[in-house]
Amino acid sequence: MTLRFVLIQIENQFGAKKLTSKTIMTDSEIDQKLSSILRKYKENFSTKVYVDNYDSTDILMETFGITQDLKRENKQFWGRQLGMCWQFLVVELCKYTCFNYGDALRFGVDEPCDLILGNDAIDTKYRVGSGDSGTLKKFKQYGELLTQNGYRPVFLFVREDNLPAAMTACKVGGWSSYTGYSAFAYLQKKTGFDLYGWLCYHKYQGTFLINRSDL
Repeated sequence: MTLRFVLIQIENQFGAKKLTSKTIMTDSEIDQKLSSILRKYKENFSTKVYVDNYDSTDILMETFGITQDLKRENKQFWGRQLGMCWQFLVVELCKYTCFNYGDALRFGVDEPCDLILGNDAIDTKYRVGSGDSGTLKKFKQYGELLTQNGYRPVFLFVREDNLPAAMTACKVGGWSSYTGYSAFAYLQKKTGFDLYGWLCYHKYQGTFLINRSDL
């Protein structure tokens, strides 16, 4: 099974319609929905080499048992996939708990956010480590574009070790940035669901630990 096939399956599975009064979910249903996302990524991550040296630095890595050594072998892969996993979790959680949820906004070919909650235009990122001029310029432009259209630009970062120059560009662009636990606190306030606590529970239960021996 290829990575592309797995991601297409995930996108098809979670392409649900906008929330209505008849589709509000219970905590148990949310647990099942979010668990299915992590289970898909667990299966995909399990095809990678697993290093038995536990030195994780964020709750999402810890949920899968991804170590820094393992991540260091292919930073681009892990950063991209953890970022997509984070996006799916946030979008699905908000879709089924918030009546003011809206899909990603598009302005021509630009898609400056992943979802909207009322006036908040939210973009999810695992971490931003690129300081190239194109990336910084885009942060500024997208923030201004969303503001001009009546939205409050919001970034939700899993990690706190983001590149200072990138965070400055976000601030200049008018973004409200939530990093680490503050991102989870923002989500809990909006959705009423403790995503951080839910991930911690599954971390300690070992529900989604990657099952892979050293190669």
